[in-house]
Amino acid sequence: MRDWMDFNSDGEVDGAEMMFAKEMLCTSREEHEALFGDAGDFDDDTEDDFETDAMAAGLDASELEFMDADERAEALEAAGLDPDDYDFE
Repeated sequence: MRDWMDFNSDGEVDGAEMMFAKEMLCTSREEHEALFGDAGDFDDDTEDDFETDAMAAGLDASELEFMDADERAEALEAAGLDPDDYDFE
């Protein structure tokens, strides 16, 4: 059985493949910083995250941005999202 981390199919998992696999498996900014010393793709993606999360929950991101803060929080909570995870100014 082939190891999933053997990206070039040479039968061995070298250091570069191992590092790439670890980066693919990172699930948080903190974890990426602990492994690699930087935030990687987790750096300042809150706007993109909000749009992606809102669309996945069936909400219109642009409409939410113009809502009153209480209405927006209520809509996000009803969709199963935590309003505190997003920054609206």
